[in-house]
Amino acid sequence: MGSHKIDRANWDWAEVERNPFFCPDAVKAKFFEEYLDDIRKKGSSIGAVIEVVAEGVPAGLGAPIYGKLDSDLASAMMSINAVKGVEIGAGFGAAELHGEENADEMRMGNNGPTFLSNHAGGILGGISTGQAVVARFAVKPTSSILTPRKTIDKSGADTDISTKGRHDPCVGIRAVPVGEAMMACVIADHVLRHRGQVG
Repeated sequence: MGSHKIDRANWDWAEVERNPFFCPDAVKAKFFEEYLDDIRKKGSSIGAVIEVVAEGVPAGLGAPIYGKLDSDLASAMMSINAVKGVEIGAGFGAAELHGEENADEMRMGNNGPTFLSNHAGGILGGISTGQAVVARFAVKPTSSILTPRKTIDKSGADTDISTKGRHDPCVGIRAVPVGEAMMACVIADHVLRHRGQVG
């Protein structure tokens, strides 16, 4: 949330079910409690980045041009209210990598080809690789805040507005299960498309 990122060294999927932030980092989840309460008391809000991961996705879903899995996934995530950015795999971070760093190298494993990394987020050329599909989306801070903001009225005159009543300091929390549902819908759609094409 905001500029506060979770620590990948503390990542524990079991923690997601143990805190109201769906956060896999127990230490950061505890921090978020006071952080968000402070933002709420100040009458403000904060944005968030949510990562959604789908494991067990079979290889071969999607298409190389129309109906790309990552294109459909990005479109679905962008359709969630307040979402302002989407990335798949390394996403924008890939722009900072060299080709040899970003390439997901392969070796032959006991059960067939195995990737040594997943910078592509489980999708190459619009088609699933069999790796975990990883998507992240950025949720803006809600504009419905108590702090007065400049606007204009219906006559075009300058005025200020503040939103009273129920106030979410971070709508990103509510977006977590929505993002999971969107990921599931897109993958289910592609499974059905694949079945319709190849049986």
